Amino acid sequence: MQIPKVLLVNDDAASLFALESLLTPAESNPYELVTATSGKEALRRVLTHEFAVILLDVNMPGMDGFETAEAIHSHPRSSSVPIIFITAYYADEMHRLKAYQSGAADYLFTPVIPQVLQTKVAVFVDLTRKNLELRAKTAELSQLYQDLRVQRMQDLERINAELEQEVAERKLAEQRAHDLSIRDALTGLVNRRSLIQQLEHAVATCDRHRGECALLFLDLDRFKQVNDTLGHHLGDELLRQVAARLLASVRVSDVVARLGGDEFVVLLEGKGAAANAARVARKISQAHARPFEIDGHGVHTGTSIGIALYPQDADNAAALMRNADRAMYHAKQNKRGGIEFFREELNARESERALSARELKHALDNEEFDLYFQPRAGVAEGELRGVEAQLYWRHPRHGLVEARQYISDVPDRALLERVDDWTVGEACAQASQWRDSATPLPALPMSVRLVSPGVGASLADKVLGHVRACKLPVKALELQVTEQMLAGQRDADPALHELHGGGVTLVVDDFGSAGPGLGLLRTLPFAALRIDPSFVQALGEPGGADMLAALVHLARALGLGVLAKGVQTSEQLSVLHSLGCDEYHGEFLSHALQAAPMLALLEQAGSMLPLEMHRDSPRANLSTPKRRGQSR
Repeated sequence: MQIPKVLLVNDDAASLFALESLLTPAESNPYELVTATSGKEALRRVLTHEFAVILLDVNMPGMDGFETAEAIHSHPRSSSVPIIFITAYYADEMHRLKAYQSGAADYLFTPVIPQVLQTKVAVFVDLTRKNLELRAKTAELSQLYQDLRVQRMQDLERINAELEQEVAERKLAEQRAHDLSIRDALTGLVNRRSLIQQLEHAVATCDRHRGECALLFLDLDRFKQVNDTLGHHLGDELLRQVAARLLASVRVSDVVARLGGDEFVVLLEGKGAAANAARVARKISQAHARPFEIDGHGVHTGTSIGIALYPQDADNAAALMRNADRAMYHAKQNKRGGIEFFREELNARESERALSARELKHALDNEEFDLYFQPRAGVAEGELRGVEAQLYWRHPRHGLVEARQYISDVPDRALLERVDDWTVGEACAQASQWRDSATPLPALPMSVRLVSPGVGASLADKVLGHVRACKLPVKALELQVTEQMLAGQRDADPALHELHGGGVTLVVDDFGSAGPGLGLLRTLPFAALRIDPSFVQALGEPGGADMLAALVHLARALGLGVLAKGVQTSEQLSVLHSLGCDEYHGEFLSHALQAAPMLALLEQAGSMLPLEMHRDSPRANLSTPKRRGQSR
């Protein structure tokens, strides 16, 4: 009679030799030991041999232990062969669960205790030996007792059915255990499903005992940039380190959860939870302000935190989570790394933002936008230097308004990028039309301000496509990029360099309002700085002229031109002249004009625009679009 066989699979020669030395069969329970050094070789052995048990290494190159186990059990011949995984890697429970889901009978760690391994192998060898003996006995008796043979086969079929039922129930139990798992696999924190259960329990406890709890909703700043620049494996390590700092910043009794991505939640319960929320939020913010050391990289990030309190801010768990999320969004909008408590007006702002997004989509679909144009001139001589394209909206509720004021809160970046695409296309078309005019006009650049919150990867392709379609020459188009768009967005560099290489002039708009790193202004291909109107309006205040002079000197140090926005008086213009400012525009020169009056102004002005022209410009007969807060 044949003896049972045991298959030992390990790619490491030393480990294979060590395990072979441990598996010397006992005389009372003999078996044949077969070895393989890879998953593929193991599959070939399984096709030609029947094994009592397979000892399988988890970490093998090419086909690892889990894949090998699945392949073995996928074949009818070997589907029921028990597999014992052997590994030196102490993984978490989720890793071990994966082994059992792959059909493992057991999971051992090296160094293996010899008696344990030998005993487990002996059990399966003994079971196989008995099965082999039973088969032989059955075959022998079948010759003599045909009726008994039939009965024996029925018994074996019943046993096999029971074993299959047991395996199915075990897999079902493992699936249930997996479904009931409460931990996030990456960080080990509580997962979303468990958090919701604990949050609902906390709210119910507060209701019963008239208590309170606080929910902190956290979102990492610049996490996408880390993933894109350093890779997802370092992004995962950042999330693990963030989780560790979160746990170190709260009490053992507090609940820390990862919802997914870079979103985390902290649940504070017990007496004084509301009073402690701000203190805990500051502690978390300070902990995350320190750089993270990841694979030799010093990664800087921050955490925007929204706080909602129960029962002050919500009447159920779902509303509490939603309001904490809204507070976090406004903290991120107002200042990265900020902390914001929920206030009831945030709900109104959320509704207003949603309404603005719907109205903006309707405006794009129904052509409710118009371009107006405002001239700009040189400060010293008054010569016409360019034309500013400004987007106006024939708004269904507010009438004709400057669009930028009504779309600043729209959260849908894709919509805002559609607005930019429309604006650039229309401005290029108008510039091309003026350049083809029968009347000779000065070849002035058309300047367009972008409204989207960042420089998208497709921006250069879209803008240069419009320039080529309208056959505009080099430097005929100027793009205004705000400081807010540059702040913390290093992935904007390729698009900006591509635009510059395509002949588009780039300028920084609203300079001084957000403050990006000066390194960006040195390395990116900008031609000029456009000073925020608030600095011009502050010229009559103490220190106003000094602040403006500092901005002009800074621009000069960077080798950039300077344009002052929002000039309203001759006194302001005189100060700008004394400071060496290059260009200006504003109500003192002319308000925004429609295309026809702007063309008349260009034809009248020729190549020079006297400083006095603002008094006699065609705007006197125009209907002026209203600004936000004005009545018509």
